[in-house]
Amino acid sequence: MEDFAEFVRQALPGLLRYGHMLTGNPHDAADLVQTVLERIGARWQTIVRGTGDPVAYARRAMANTHVSRWRRSKRESLLAQFPDTPDTPRDDPFENEPLWEALRGLPPRQRAVLVLRYYEEMSEAEIAAVLGVSRGTVKSQASKAMATLRGRLGAPVRGGA
Repeated sequence: MEDFAEFVRQALPGLLRYGHMLTGNPHDAADLVQTVLERIGARWQTIVRGTGDPVAYARRAMANTHVSRWRRSKRESLLAQFPDTPDTPRDDPFENEPLWEALRGLPPRQRAVLVLRYYEEMSEAEIAAVLGVSRGTVKSQASKAMATLRGRLGAPVRGGA
């Protein structure tokens, strides 16, 4: 894919899905994808020459950007005054879904590992390459994330009766 516009046309749907899984909502996902594509577009020729897979490069950049944003942001927003009108609820179909809520509660790196593993169906080696970490880090982050999810959701019931 020598042409950046062609790359965006082909990769955008998958990057938006990946971004949605990382951020937890489609609006933040679109912002994340746009930010990363702006950076990639400015250095497109260098990226094409330096990497064999610009989609993997974009995914890694998205994961890193998301983790950086998460670290910089505060978990609460302080207001000087109460708003005049109450906030209207969002139309998020996964708002009360226990698995989705538990996934949203994971740290960004752990969530990225689970999304790449179970949603994108990547191997540990591929995840390590995308995130720029070792396979051992991928394994430990996946293990911690799964333990957290099990704790929040409860252990599955096995067997009959």
